[in-house]
Amino acid sequence: MFNSFSLKVIVFGFIFTFFSSFGQSFFLGLFNSSIRETLSITHGQFGTIYASATLLSSFLLIWVGKKIDDINIFRFAFYVALLLSFSCFLFSKISSIIFLFISVFLMRFSGQGLMSHTATTTITRYFTKSRGKALSAGWFGLSSAEFILPVLIVYLLTITVWQNIWISISILTLIFLPLASFFLIKNLNFDSREELDSNDLEKKEIKQWKRIEVIRDYRFYIICLNMLAMPWIATGVFVYQSFITESKEWGSFVIAQSFMAYSVLSVITLLGSGFLIDRYTSRKILIYMNIPLLLSALVLFYFNSPISSFIFLGLIGVSNGLANVLGSSIWAEIYGVKYIGSIKALTTALMVFSTAFGTALFGFLIDNGFSIEQIALVSGAYITFSIILLFFVKNKLNPKYM
Repeated sequence: MFNSFSLKVIVFGFIFTFFSSFGQSFFLGLFNSSIRETLSITHGQFGTIYASATLLSSFLLIWVGKKIDDINIFRFAFYVALLLSFSCFLFSKISSIIFLFISVFLMRFSGQGLMSHTATTTITRYFTKSRGKALSAGWFGLSSAEFILPVLIVYLLTITVWQNIWISISILTLIFLPLASFFLIKNLNFDSREELDSNDLEKKEIKQWKRIEVIRDYRFYIICLNMLAMPWIATGVFVYQSFITESKEWGSFVIAQSFMAYSVLSVITLLGSGFLIDRYTSRKILIYMNIPLLLSALVLFYFNSPISSFIFLGLIGVSNGLANVLGSSIWAEIYGVKYIGSIKALTTALMVFSTAFGTALFGFLIDNGFSIEQIALVSGAYITFSIILLFFVKNKLNPKYM
């Protein structure tokens, strides 16, 4: 299905999405309690700092992420790897609120932002007919991290201080990522594409949209409303997992173990969605993306049993698997790949912004006495509204042809 060079691009994407986990909310949320104890701050204070730092990183990402359209991909990946390593080291030195802000900003910018942006943009640009399957395989890296890391970190926190964990991550990143980039994508350039057969070459060429044109397209905003539901709701859940555990009276390991259900179902959905997208297109699959997320909000609202934690995070995992692939393929299908770096920089920045919104909103609601059930209702209302809007434009998502 893939030749050797295509496989290298996919492996590169896998590695970079795996390492992006160090800046993802599910991972940083594992250190929430430790950091709050170190700095003696509340849930709301942590959420405000986290959201502000994430918001700043999203604004910077719009500009820096665009550079992937202008700089050799290997060089871009190399710089991102160095920044992530430095960010991890700085995170281990948090000793004040100012340091926390700077460290979270750098982790969100380099990890969640640039690492995932580099991986998905590279895969999206290189692949055409197999884009869905390639993105599925690439995002498998993050799903693997979500399966392995929560339980591993919870265990490591019982035998060592959290600062030592971050120093180890920094060293691993500094050594491994530049070497992996060198061996996998050193010869990749802007014109590298997967081999197409004669039937594919005969297909009509779609219009290549510039970012300024995309911003003027009303469809972009309706799709974004749906795309951003998963990031802000899941981020709130991950960052405030300790609050959910306390509210539902689950044991300390329940959510960490439930991440395995989340990860397994993310992987299964990833693998399936890649084939579905290549066969039916992202435009037809998009309407179903957030239905499992809506069901997860209902589970959180109605049920308190520890078993419901597995169902709750499992349903989020299904929407996550769909969102990861659709979040790159839908833009390429509608707007083309020539300027995909700048378009993806914008959508990735919006995604990061939405995680800041989710963190701030959850923190605000918690500090103002909202129960986790009431927060689930707020989340469900947003999802329902965005799906209804998408339903009315789902037949208008076709690309413009040259």
